[in-house]
Amino acid sequence: MRRGGVKVQNSALTPVPAPGTLSAPRSPTSGGCTDVAVTGRFSCVAGQVWRCVEYVIIDSSQEAASSAVPGAGCRIPEPHSTGGAVRREEAAAVEASLIDVRFRDPLGCSRQVPWLEAAQDVPFEDSPAVRPFPVRYGRRVAPGWWWSSTSGRLVAYGSGVMRTELMLLDRDPAVVALACRPVELVWREESRVVGHAPQLMARLQDGSGLLLDCAGRSGPSARLAKRGRVVADAAEAVGWSYRLAGPPDPVLAANVRWLAGYRHPRYAAGPWMPALLEAFASPRPAVEAVYELGDPIAVWPAVFHALWSGVLRVRLDEPLHERAVVSVARQEAEAA
Repeated sequence: MRRGGVKVQNSALTPVPAPGTLSAPRSPTSGGCTDVAVTGRFSCVAGQVWRCVEYVIIDSSQEAASSAVPGAGCRIPEPHSTGGAVRREEAAAVEASLIDVRFRDPLGCSRQVPWLEAAQDVPFEDSPAVRPFPVRYGRRVAPGWWWSSTSGRLVAYGSGVMRTELMLLDRDPAVVALACRPVELVWREESRVVGHAPQLMARLQDGSGLLLDCAGRSGPSARLAKRGRVVADAAEAVGWSYRLAGPPDPVLAANVRWLAGYRHPRYAAGPWMPALLEAFASPRPAVEAVYELGDPIAVWPAVFHALWSGVLRVRLDEPLHERAVVSVARQEAEAA
C-alpha cells in the first residue's frame, strides 16, 4: 500500500477512541527492522477512527539504500523485481556427475541418489510414479491405466498424449518394460535446484533405457526444451537415450489404436498359427486369406493380434481396411 510517496507494509489496525483522546503511539514490533515508524490515525469509510499500531514505512526513494542497513532484510521485495540483473535464458551444460535422481522404491519410499550410480543398478521400470498425476476437473483429459502386452501389467499414465506414446512403445519389439514418470532428475542451476521428471521410461532389450517427453501440437515449450537438453546429456552419459516426441501421424496412431484392441494373448491364433503363416506366406489382401482360414468372426481377431505383435506386417501409414495387403514378417518367414 502506498500513501504520500511511501510504501506501507505489514500493517495491523486496531480501533481507538475519537480524535483528541489518542494515547501516545507504542513502539511496534518490527521483527528486527530498524527503519520503522508509527502512523498517526486515519478514518475508515464508516467514519470510525483507527490507529495503525504495527506496520513498516519505507521511503520509496530510499529502497536501494536500505538494503545496506542492518535489519533491512525483512523488507518485502517488489513483485517480479530482478534487481537490475538480466536473467540468463540459456543455462550452462550440467555435468552428469552433479545430477541426482529421485525415485520411489517398490515399497513407496522416496529416495535420492547420484544418477550415474542409479542408472546402472536400479530397475526404474518397477518403480511407481515419482509424483501423482493431477486430475483436472471439467476436462476430458484424465489419468488412467494402460494394460501393457510387453510386461503383462497395468501402467499408469497422466494424459491422452502419454497414453498414445505408451501405446506406440508397447508395440515396439525393442522395448521389454514400460513405466510412466518413474524418475525425476535433479540438478542445480546457479542458486536454485531444478527437477525434471520425464513422462515415460522404457527399458530396452540391450539393458539400456529410453526417457521420453511428449510435446504438444505447438511444439515443446522453452522450459521443456531447455531441461530436455540437460536430460539428454545425462542419458547419453550412461548409455541411455532421450526423445522429445511430437504428435504422431494421425493415421498411424489410429491404426495402432485399432490393433491395440486385440493385443491381449487371448486373441492369439494358438494351434493354427502355422496355417495363418502359410495363408500369408505371400503378400495378399487380408480378406481373401481370412475367408480361406475359416469363420471370419474367429479369424479376424487372430489376424489383428498377429499384426499387433509383429508376426504379420501391413502398412500402417495408410488407413486399414479389409483389402489391405498383409504378409508374414521377415523374421517369421526366415524362422519358418
